[in-house]
Amino acid sequence: MLNMPVKKSNEASKLLDKVIEGILKSKGHKIVSLNLTKLPNAVSQYFVICHGTSKIQVDAIANSVLEETLKANDSKPWHKEGYENAEWILLDYVNVVVHIFLEETRAFYNIEKLWADAEIKQYDED
Repeated sequence: MLNMPVKKSNEASKLLDKVIEGILKSKGHKIVSLNLTKLPNAVSQYFVICHGTSKIQVDAIANSVLEETLKANDSKPWHKEGYENAEWILLDYVNVVVHIFLEETRAFYNIEKLWADAEIKQYDED
């Protein structure tokens, strides 16, 4: 088993807010958070999902999230991947996992449907 840092629920909630702020600053689309805290065997407390309309925007959204979380909480992701092709960038902060997709890639994987039992919150893009 990997030794991953675990954050308290309140810390995860604050981190979630900063992730959403970073996505909003770079105009991410159809932003949702999935609260997984009440689901047995959940891999995280929260998933955040959004998409961009180009690989450049997907990359910019990810960079904005990294900047906001580092600036506010001095939080760095435990793991990140997907920068190579920028179709699906994943930022894993352990208790908050951020999925930033290209629109068509998001539709194909449909993560919201996979975790349909989770409490889903949508965020206004305006």
